[in-house]
Amino acid sequence: MKKLVQLSKLAVCAFAILAVVLSALGSEARAAWPERTITIIVPFPAGGPNDLLGRLLAAELTPKLGQTVIVENRVGAVGNIGISAGARAAPDGYTLLVVTGVVLINPSVSEVAYDPLKDFAPVAYLGAAPNVIITRPASGITSIADLIAKAKTSSGKLNYASPGVGSVSQLAVELLKLRANIDLTHIPFSGASPALQAALAGTVDIASVSIAGLIGHIRSGALKALAQTGSEHWVDLPDVPTMAEAGVSNVVVETSQMFLAPTGTPTLIIKRLTDETQAVLQEPEIKAKMLKAGFMVKYEGPDDLHARMIREIPMWKEIVERAGLKTK
Repeated sequence: MKKLVQLSKLAVCAFAILAVVLSALGSEARAAWPERTITIIVPFPAGGPNDLLGRLLAAELTPKLGQTVIVENRVGAVGNIGISAGARAAPDGYTLLVVTGVVLINPSVSEVAYDPLKDFAPVAYLGAAPNVIITRPASGITSIADLIAKAKTSSGKLNYASPGVGSVSQLAVELLKLRANIDLTHIPFSGASPALQAALAGTVDIASVSIAGLIGHIRSGALKALAQTGSEHWVDLPDVPTMAEAGVSNVVVETSQMFLAPTGTPTLIIKRLTDETQAVLQEPEIKAKMLKAGFMVKYEGPDDLHARMIREIPMWKEIVERAGLKTK
């Protein structure tokens, strides 16, 4: 009996040691991440604001993580194709997502194959950019007041381009329509870059896109900025009025940029990504590059980003429903 007790104690000790060893091995395995190339999915076309930020982040994370970080553009359905791919990816830290606020908006517009709160683990809030209402100088539209006046006498004949149905840029114009009681026909594109090209080509009357990529065209005179939807002046475009200054109040709409991972990604990997991303965003050179690209750095960690997502989903849902954009 005594020997049996001793054997039992030995067995318990052996299992305890084994558990410690396995735990250590698991920690070492997690610590070894990353061991291969990491892919950041960007759900919008190359050359657009979301793509510019994704590529900037990928380039800066590559030396910090010791492995190549690449961007893969998975385009279509106002970001839903890329977002869904990110949600379905293995939660191993090798497939991540840099996405705009459409990840929170799209579920209110149509049926989607993901739940933004259940299917993603927040890594970091990266920044935000106002949207700009632009037109070609040859359009004859000189200001927001002029746009409103022309829209009220044209019975929906004026149109506007945006990066897609349910995009933040579209919602900015839909809010303008609600506040000013005007009608504008929406022409959706598959991202900010093609919407911008339509504005440059003059195939649309006006366009609403994120400020990223616009500054050079505005300064050159190729495009005229009627107003921007941020709460304050943009540093590089001090003469472009806010919507409130242009005569329309309560139209503050910014395009957010978020860094997400599939739900189930190990906590240690999320923390490493968060820490390295925060370090990237604190570098003055990166802040300057982001500002030049049209983004204001506004870092938030996982908890704050999660709270933001919870807060903004019902806000966007209300705007979608009031604008009559719900299709499901």
